[in-house]
Amino acid sequence: MVFEGNNKIRKKILQAVQGLTDEELNRKPANDGWSPKQILEHLSLMETLIASNVAKELKNPESPKAMKKPISISTNRIIKVEAPGRTVPSDTFKTLCEMKQELHNSRLYLLDVYDSSNKEALMKKSCKHPIFGQIPLCQWFPFVGLHEKRHLKQLRDTIESLQLKKAI
Repeated sequence: MVFEGNNKIRKKILQAVQGLTDEELNRKPANDGWSPKQILEHLSLMETLIASNVAKELKNPESPKAMKKPISISTNRIIKVEAPGRTVPSDTFKTLCEMKQELHNSRLYLLDVYDSSNKEALMKKSCKHPIFGQIPLCQWFPFVGLHEKRHLKQLRDTIESLQLKKAI
């Protein structure tokens, strides 16, 4: 199944924040990094952006074909990537319940784009990534899970640095 890996990582992300109070969720680390809430918000915004871009490229008759890329290296946090503007999280206080709903909604949107897509077009069309260049649309779905896996490490490190609970 295409989303099996994504679902496993999402479950681990939700387990990592389980038990945090809303105040703890919104607390920023001393190193001026993102709060756990901001990490979750970034994941939701990124998933929504990816789903929107895939949907747009599916409708684009000029969308170029591209070779598959080694997207699995995107979990390596040594390679720094600036978050696209539309995916930078806000400083707005949000509850864990609100963040879980945002993550749920972004996943439903991604699933809807996948379910309504022509699978052949997913192989023949592409969308640009800032590091990899053009990536076939079919690779963007597993990329979401790899992106979340990268941020799961960040989330655990942040929770540990804030001494909110023992990192899972």
